[in-house]
Amino acid sequence: MRSLLSMADLSGPDLDSLLKRARRLKRKIKSHEETVSLRGKVVGLLFEKPSTRTRTSFEVATIRLGGHSLYLSANELQLSRGEPVKDTARILGDYLDAIVARVYSQDVVNQLAEFSGVSTINALSDMEHPTQIVADLLTINEAKGRLKGLKIAYIGDGDNVCNSLLLGASIAGMNISVGCPPNYRPNEQILKRAVELARSSGSIVEVVTDPAEAAGGADVLYTDVWVSMGEEAEKERRLTAFRDYQINSKLLEAAKSDVSVMHCLPAHRGMEITEEVLEGPHSIVWLQGENKLYGAAAVLDWLVGKR
Repeated sequence: MRSLLSMADLSGPDLDSLLKRARRLKRKIKSHEETVSLRGKVVGLLFEKPSTRTRTSFEVATIRLGGHSLYLSANELQLSRGEPVKDTARILGDYLDAIVARVYSQDVVNQLAEFSGVSTINALSDMEHPTQIVADLLTINEAKGRLKGLKIAYIGDGDNVCNSLLLGASIAGMNISVGCPPNYRPNEQILKRAVELARSSGSIVEVVTDPAEAAGGADVLYTDVWVSMGEEAEKERRLTAFRDYQINSKLLEAAKSDVSVMHCLPAHRGMEITEEVLEGPHSIVWLQGENKLYGAAAVLDWLVGKR
């Protein structure tokens, strides 16, 4: 069974197929055409972390594709009492057709895939957030008309979203520049893999400490929260480290005049992004949020839909 645990699981043709599916399914869902590729399928959503967009998008996508979703809060499962992940995975694999997992550790989603025997989708871990990037690339393609050759600048924490964006951009042939403090770089193994993928697709990957340098000539500016779930104890230290890594009107001046601004949400206005920019003419954040539904639908259709 195929799974999506990392953006690196996708080849260039795989990514192209996903984005084509997302565009097709977006047209069908928005026009209320019947889509039944998940008819008779049950998708389990195993969530250790709270969610607005990711949970809702996968639940709605499953319904729109004719399937059924079952929300599984980790706090209400035997996982919370110490049951090994592999034991839970084996049983869930007997009951479900696919597992969507939003977890604290990449190891958990890897074990779910290994022991369940059904398609498993990483809907966020400490290492990656691949389904977010599928929606993001769909959004950039809609806004700019292409992906290959564009420059995207990621400003802020080299977190799970940044890791997946590095891989996704490299697969798509986009140049990517990450502007982050020295102690908050993206994962070095993922960075190395992104460089390898970029070499194959003819794009460039770089990590710099100056946000203006990263934003220079960018077609797209992207940011995420400075303090992610589970990092609340580090809040004050992080606010100090990232205070110069804000997407604001001044940073926009370093990018192209028609730059598009993205944020995976939730946004903390006045921290990683200003209200002026988030609500301004360069923002495609709300399109990006909407497209999480169609990205989720595409991933589900690709992995578990009836052929």
